[in-house]
Amino acid sequence: MQMQLPFFPASTKLINPTLGFYENEGLVYYLHNGSPIFCHKIEDVTAYRYICGNLVFNKLCTAVDLAKALGVNRRNIERYAAAIRENGPGHYLDKKDRRGQCHKMLPEVLVKAQELLDSGESQLKTARTLGVSESSIRNHIKKGNLKKKP
Repeated sequence: MQMQLPFFPASTKLINPTLGFYENEGLVYYLHNGSPIFCHKIEDVTAYRYICGNLVFNKLCTAVDLAKALGVNRRNIERYAAAIRENGPGHYLDKKDRRGQCHKMLPEVLVKAQELLDSGESQLKTARTLGVSESSIRNHIKKGNLKKKP
């Protein structure tokens, strides 16, 4: 499912009487009493989530007010705030981009898989030993990340 960011207007839209936001030249600015407090690129989803969660976490607005103003689901805003409350701001700020990478086949797992394959283990037994699927092992052999013993 594709993430759809909210619509950001060119003129300031108020979230509540003291908080608003607007878009200018590809950046979204969040204002508190007329002063900018946050900004992010319009396509930066991580910064958007961090800022929305931070606004609610710091009680500058409610999740309902923010969701109505942005035209997004209230539950998403609550989820962003809960992530900050439970994990701190580092949850968003220190996040490594792992898109397109297998969450189980990390470099150290690939090394162990190669050792097992070199020792004569089958692809199925190697997969079961490492707790990954056999198709994952086959895929990495096909990509050239792993080599089968001849």
